[in-house]
Parts: sequence; structure tokens; C-alpha cells
Amino acid sequence: WYRQTDDIEALREHLGLDRVHLLAHSASGNLATLYAARHPARVRSLTLIAPGSRAGDDPDRDLADGHPDGAFDPAATRAALAVLQAPVLVLAAPYDGGPRPANAAELAGIFPYDAKADAHHPWLDDSGAFVRTVRAFLDPDILGLDADGVRLAYRTWGEESAPPVVLAHGRGDSGADWALIAERLAATRRVYAPDFGGHGLSDWPGEYGFEQFRNQLSAFIRGLGLDGVDVIGHSMGAVAAFLLAADEPELVDRLVIEEPPPPFPLDTPRPPARREEGELGFDWPVVLSIEAELNAPDPAWSERLAAIEAPTLVIAGGPGSHIPQERLARLAGRIPGARLITIEAGHLIHETRPEEFLAALNDFGI
Repeated sequence: WYRQTDDIEALREHLGLDRVHLLAHSASGNLATLYAARHPARVRSLTLIAPGSRAGDDPDRDLADGHPDGAFDPAATRAALAVLQAPVLVLAAPYDGGPRPANAAELAGIFPYDAKADAHHPWLDDSGAFVRTVRAFLDPDILGLDADGVRLAYRTWGEESAPPVVLAHGRGDSGADWALIAERLAATRRVYAPDFGGHGLSDWPGEYGFEQFRNQLSAFIRGLGLDGVDVIGHSMGAVAAFLLAADEPELVDRLVIEEPPPPFPLDTPRPPARREEGELGFDWPVVLSIEAELNAPDPAWSERLAAIEAPTLVIAGGPGSHIPQERLARLAGRIPGARLITIEAGHLIHETRPEEFLAALNDFGI
């Protein structure tokens, strides 16, 4: 095993790399752990997939498992890992005999810095979940938070001490959709932009709806330890935002909803959605669930509009939008004191007319 760690080090030197992202599966988890212990300064990150744990395990198990006596020195390995400053991700499948999630969590506990255990299936069982989890882990700009049982990936901009604002994206998008707006707001605000479940790099749990997204938004804000935030939502995210403001007014200081689909029954139901060809950046059942709720919205949603206490700005996109503008005016009229403005940009106002969108936010106090 030590000779093989020398092979990894020789490859790193041959490639001219200062530090490496090290990803290992099964028995090679032992090898990767030993390498991290021997060369902690050379490891940028460590991803262990259903890994062997002998490198930090009971040394008396070596001979029983067919390993030469002394192949592993767990005490020395644990001591060496005490200086490892690289983030560590341990992935374990719930039905995998080695290691089980509980064992993976124990293994994660030997690492001193930013170690965490996850219970996603490896790449053969659920390739999408595997890729999303590892991509989010390897991207230094992506953070993660458990929200209502769903792991949400999110991005941040601005100083941590600045007043917070949360951006809620529309259907089929992700937190990255807000990048331009977020960068500008970050001059004076701390900006948070999560990917809802079923979108981007967050978990894709398979069951979706406006209430689930509302719950995720609530759990996200509470999970960050924020007492109250300004919330800006677009389309699907705008519905989640106004439901949150109605149900938990203490969480929302100011509310901006851009082109929300009004929660009123449609005169003509939407036709069945057709899936686009190719790989999607979101889970297709999101579309089916949301379309069904738009065709037959919960009557309580429109009634809850009157319970919104936060100062509210409704931004409509004008005649170029697929959402009937008179229905948006009706929605705004149900929210006490809400202000309605129109920026003739169609449905994607913050993308098509970012300067006018930002000016509207500024006039509103954000």
C-alpha cells in the first residue's frame, strides 16, 4: 500500500500539479486515505466512494481480511490526518455492505476538516445523484444545506455581515440563473441563491409541488440561522416566496415576486407538457407536478395572499409574457398594500432587462 501511495505521488509530480483532487472507490479508499495521511499538503479534496476503511480501522482486522500484518497503522494514520485541511466527502449506498452509512459516518469522523458523510447511491445505481453530489462538492462556490429533508446546493455573494437577501429561481432554472443580479446586489447585500429540489446540483427527490418548495425555502432560511430576509422570487420561486410570506411572516422582511403564475383556476387548462430531447438540468417530474397544480390550484393559496404582511412588489413582464397580465393585477390586488409595476420584457425580466429590474429593486428599498 505504501508503494502504491508512492505511485500516486510520482504521478502528481509527473503531471506538474501542486495539489490534486483525489477520488477513490472501494478498496482504493484505503490507498487514498493513506496518501492523504502521508501527503496532506498535496490534497486539494478527498472523495471516498463506498470506501474501504482499514487505513483508520482496527489493526487486528488486517490478517483476518488477508492484509499483511502491519499493512495499516490506524493510530499513525489518524494522527497524520490531524493536519489535513482538505475537504472530505464520503459516499455510501444505503444497501451496500461495506461500508454501510453508519460506518461511512464513523469514517468521516476521523477527518478534522469539513468532512461529511452522505448516503447517495454510487454512480451505477443513480448516476445523476452521484454526479450532482460530487460536482457540488468539488465546486468551491457551491455550498450545501439540508432543508426539509432535501440537500440544497446554494451560492452566495457579498459580505456575510451585510443584510441578507434570498433569490428563488423559476422552474427549470437554478440559483446560477441569478448570477448577474446577485453580483450587483452583493455591493451592499449578502445574497443567497439556492437550487430548489429537483433542480441544478440539489437533490432530486422525485416529488414536487409549490408547498414542497415553500417548505424548502423556509428550511433554507432557518437553516442559515437568519431571523428575517428580503426574498425575491421568479415564476415558480415567486409562488414559493409568497406562500412563505403568508405562512411565516416573521421570515420575510420584504417580498419581490417577478411574474408569479397567479393561483387562480385557468379558464383553459394547460395542455400536457412534452419533454425536451436530451439531458435536462432539472428533474422532469417537476414540470408535470407544477403543471397539474397550475391547472387546479389549491383554493387556499389565493386566500392566503391576504395574509401577507411584508411590503410587496409585484413585477409584471407586459404583453410579451405568457402569463395574462390582468391575472397578475388581480393577484397584486389581493396582497395588502402591494405595488405592481410593469417592465415590458416578457417573462424573464431579470435576464432580459437587468438594469430596469435592479432599478425597481432599488426604488423598493433592496
